[in-house]
Amino acid sequence: MKIRDRNKIIKAISYSSANRAENFLSLKSPEQIEVILLLSKHVQLQLLKDITDQDLIRLINHLDPNDATDIIQLLPSTRQKDILSHLNEYLKSHVTNLLAFDQDTAAGFMNVDYIQVVPRDTVSSVAKSVKRYEKRTGKVPTILIVDQSGLSGQLPIHELAFAKPTDYAINYSRKISTIDYNVKSDGVVDYFRSHPHSKVVVIGRHKNVLGIIYIDDILELLHTDETSSLYDFAGVSEEESIYDNVTRKVNFRYKWLLINLATSFLAAFTVGLFDEIISKYVLLAVYMPIVAGMGGNSATQTLAVMVRGLSQGEVKSKILLQTLKNEIMSGIINGVINGLIVVLVIYLLDGDLYVGIVLGLAMIVNLFIAGTFGTLVPVVMKKLGKDPASSATIFITTATDIFGFLTFLGLATIILK
Repeated sequence: MKIRDRNKIIKAISYSSANRAENFLSLKSPEQIEVILLLSKHVQLQLLKDITDQDLIRLINHLDPNDATDIIQLLPSTRQKDILSHLNEYLKSHVTNLLAFDQDTAAGFMNVDYIQVVPRDTVSSVAKSVKRYEKRTGKVPTILIVDQSGLSGQLPIHELAFAKPTDYAINYSRKISTIDYNVKSDGVVDYFRSHPHSKVVVIGRHKNVLGIIYIDDILELLHTDETSSLYDFAGVSEEESIYDNVTRKVNFRYKWLLINLATSFLAAFTVGLFDEIISKYVLLAVYMPIVAGMGGNSATQTLAVMVRGLSQGEVKSKILLQTLKNEIMSGIINGVINGLIVVLVIYLLDGDLYVGIVLGLAMIVNLFIAGTFGTLVPVVMKKLGKDPASSATIFITTATDIFGFLTFLGLATIILK
């Protein structure tokens, strides 16, 4: 299928929910496989709801076990069982095996693109096994050498082109990294970071080979985590997609926006307490957005660092105090730097040194507040079992807005009167 035609089909299926199933089923089987694997998870889920079990079984029977597992995981458990019972034996065996593991562990990320050979297998027989596998799946497998004690090593595929057909596989064995099947997803990512290999073998409870994790699988995991964090920071549900209609988008977002509206009223109430000084010094109103903006930006920077540290297990109780000190000192120093610039700019633009001093001092205090709340709030949310990325943002921005305005206008009341 030409790329232009494929993209046109994907667009039609993604945006036209009314004709989604009809457009998809009108494609030939190879085109269906190509298209469904390129659709977003959200659109895949909607498409699977619209097509019959018979059509789905026909499609899945043409997928490799890894892609088939990804598709079947999107189905309700009862439908999963029905679909599995009608798959060919090869696919059923591998998919059932993959589905049996916790999806948040190393076993949940592995695939079965490998073949096992014994040390005394000849290069010729290994080559035949590779050809059979490639003919059946369309993929070139990793060749693992396994003896009675377990995994011995791997046979690089390029060695088949240069080795003598009668040589034994063990003569060309190379080491390959392994990881236990029950290591959590964070541990898998950390392993790849500290061991920069293209693949790692997943080992079971009895030191048996279960599968392989390729670096592509981890990159996809990292992409998913980044997207999730981005959605959390923005207050958008992960279930929401660019393909959703207006009604669904409103349903996903209005509660978050209402909470933000309520906190905005708190900030507005704080400002209202100082209406007398604002009416006397209109210039204060001009520079108020700077207070909120700088505090919010600084807090977001701190929050991003803390959320990343929490997600990777770097934030421990014994270093929390030092982390807090570092963030506070960073906030104060940045506040001083920006505060001095603010004083100079306001004096040059408006000739009012005192308003500049008020804003400069408020900047220091607000960045101190941003560092404090940006460090502590996500830790507290984590302790309470809440997602710090999504739940901490609203409390931190509310704190910087309220305390920022309170400091700015409070200092103005003291200094300018």
